[in-house]
Amino acid sequence: MDWKVFATVFASVFVAELGDKTQLATMLFASKATVSRWNVFLAASAALVVSSAIGVLAGQFVSTVIGEKVLHWIAGLGFLAIGVWTLCRA
Repeated sequence: MDWKVFATVFASVFVAELGDKTQLATMLFASKATVSRWNVFLAASAALVVSSAIGVLAGQFVSTVIGEKVLHWIAGLGFLAIGVWTLCRA
């Protein structure tokens, strides 16, 4: 296992998920007195695992069609576009 890649991906996903809509929704589900916290935790964890698996499979497929350098540029431009869009809406 490449621990450097593991740590980079873990840190990136962890920071990206903090305070996002998914975490807020999970907190709201867990705040109900009649709901099992373990049930909410397991369901939210499973959802993140499945969505991450879809991302990995999609990335693997796209990388067979588009080169890595082009993908980096597309991702970078996408993040810039989202940032500009967010600033314009603020």
